[in-house]
Amino acid sequence: MSQTLPTGLPANLPFDEGFFSHFTDIMDDMMTTKENPLADSPYVIGMMGGTSLDGLDAVLCQFYEIDEDNDEPVEILATVSEPFPDDLRAVLLALTQPNGVAQLIADDNLAFESELDVFGWASVFYAEFAANLVNQLLEKAQVTPDEVTAIGCHGQTVRHRPQWSFSLQLLDPNVLAERTAIAVVSDFRRRDMAVGGQGAPLVPAFHQAMFAAPPYHADKVMPKVILNLGGIANITVLDGSDEVIGFDTGVANLLIDAWCQRHTQQAYDHNGDWGKSGQVLEPLLSLLLTHPFFAKPFPKSTGREEFNLAWLDAMLEQLGQQFPNLAYSPADVQATLVALTAKSVSDAIVSVTHASQGELFVCGGGALNAYLMSRLQDNLATWSIQTTDKIGLSPLWVEAVAFAWLAQQTILNVPSNLPSVTGANKKVVLGQVCFYHGMYFLRRQ
Repeated sequence: MSQTLPTGLPANLPFDEGFFSHFTDIMDDMMTTKENPLADSPYVIGMMGGTSLDGLDAVLCQFYEIDEDNDEPVEILATVSEPFPDDLRAVLLALTQPNGVAQLIADDNLAFESELDVFGWASVFYAEFAANLVNQLLEKAQVTPDEVTAIGCHGQTVRHRPQWSFSLQLLDPNVLAERTAIAVVSDFRRRDMAVGGQGAPLVPAFHQAMFAAPPYHADKVMPKVILNLGGIANITVLDGSDEVIGFDTGVANLLIDAWCQRHTQQAYDHNGDWGKSGQVLEPLLSLLLTHPFFAKPFPKSTGREEFNLAWLDAMLEQLGQQFPNLAYSPADVQATLVALTAKSVSDAIVSVTHASQGELFVCGGGALNAYLMSRLQDNLATWSIQTTDKIGLSPLWVEAVAFAWLAQQTILNVPSNLPSVTGANKKVVLGQVCFYHGMYFLRRQ
């Protein structure tokens, strides 16, 4: 049965005879040509809101090939970061907690009838919020939507269950595409999980592309480790080999921020000053380190499902039973949470590098916590520890830039997972694409 093509495509080309060969020819040309297939729309937007639930980061950037004439792999044209509105954040937090929505509906007398109602509403709200940030970026950089290849938006993880082979990221990409007039790449994790992977962490592939090659060379003599301190901590080990090691090491800002919010009504511990004022509770630290995740071999990933205030409260209750006469303050617990992150990270680094010295480059919000950085340096005394500013990228924008890069890989039909990191049985092209105005590649021919 013959059928004409959508508006903007050759009207005389039937789907059943020539369409797919035509499409394949175009894709082949894109993959083999020396010219940049994205020359007419060279910019990419990356968006990331992590497990800390503090807000959404967005970056407009352009990627370049590294050669003798250029040693800068990425140019950032504009950035925007905004905290989530209180009602959206409350809903996101409730969705990350098993059975947390019912309590929220009851407490706030909401009209929703179920968790699915809340999930659906929040998906649209999140997309509208993201679209506003994208339009701010475009205005800031004086760039039009036609000049942007795609938006890479991770969405908000509300449930990550690699043991059951699924992960749910909240976002309606249809709304985001319509509000911005730009194609949207989302749902990055599940394709990796479909081939046996954990679906996370995904940024080590970007770390390899960005930081493993000259001018930021890594070798076995002096391994380079990229550490992301978001809500969860993850590392990427770059030692000059083709096989990249990367995995989640455990909790980072998630508990540090949540405990700070509970006791000081501040969203985060500025510079780590409050934590620094306390004393590390060694018995509590030992209890926290008994969490089974720390003993798991990699590949591994984790999230709020395993590390949350309910778990911390249970550990504090156990501490009270074992040490009934132990007196401590909330600041002491904060200091201990910082020590937990530093200890779990440094132990993981030492266990996989087997190196007495190396270079550690830190990104994510935790890079701004001076107390946490000092604890890392105490644990890795012979290592050089700096932020990713040293190797060309601001620590606050690494993850957002990573999802811009992942989106570009998807549009170019290039695999971007690392089986050595996620445990997948093969490399695959990640993400789903919500195109704007018909079929993206063909309309540009």
